Amino acid sequence: MYFAKLEFFNPFSRSIKDRPVFNMMKDIRKRTRLYEASSGNVGIAMAALSAVLGHRFKAYLPKPTPKATEVLIRIFGAEIVRTDFETIDRAFVEFVKEEAAREGAVNLNQFENDANFEAHYYGTAKELEEQLKSIGKEADAIVAGIGTSGHIAALSKYFRERYGTRIIGVVPAEGESIPGIKRLETGPKWISEVEIDEVVEVTAKEAFEGVVKVARGDGLLIGMSSGAVVKAYEMTRPEGTVVLIFPDDGFKYVELFEKFLGGAQGRSVSPVL
Repeated sequence: MYFAKLEFFNPFSRSIKDRPVFNMMKDIRKRTRLYEASSGNVGIAMAALSAVLGHRFKAYLPKPTPKATEVLIRIFGAEIVRTDFETIDRAFVEFVKEEAAREGAVNLNQFENDANFEAHYYGTAKELEEQLKSIGKEADAIVAGIGTSGHIAALSKYFRERYGTRIIGVVPAEGESIPGIKRLETGPKWISEVEIDEVVEVTAKEAFEGVVKVARGDGLLIGMSSGAVVKAYEMTRPEGTVVLIFPDDGFKYVELFEKFLGGAQGRSVSPVL
């Protein structure tokens, strides 16, 4: 039996990233300039909250970021810097740090800021535990993507200590790009501090197949990293009560979906599931 935790009910970015962004920003006492590296949802969440709190926000995006993400960030009044980086790695993070320091801005740095991990340990994990208790269940396994590693590391620490829960991480296959998740070579901070039982590699095509499976079976439009989680679950089939973490919905990935469907050629191709 498996359940999915639908994090796209968070209001600002419609993603799990509302949690760490709010936790990182809540102690800023005066209006300021914020610079942040983001491939999508953190940028949207920071842009939305900056609009509410009166900050000026500049988002630094890697080259493969979906166009829809850029449009959404701009709607909130934030500035966009498109870079030539293919992914957010240590070099990209250092680049944004240096830009912020040179221009007198604040870089909250979701990749190293412990407020990221803490938002998920005291928020996401505890909330999930309460949700499972409400239906008389305990998590035997959790399948989650690895991005900054904030949410999967927090879930691992929280649930392994209390329930011995098996934790399965999901990353893109070598040479692949899936918005929201990254390979371990990019050096996610918190992954080395906890135990992950298994890491599953998924291609972008397989992640899209996961998106389509849920759309056509459950009527939910999930994002690409959520689709990757679905595929990883199918590859591993852990026993017992399993929780899949769906970080966001699919609406900002329509351009990417179109490419897989063959829309650019004016034809529709249904993926084989």
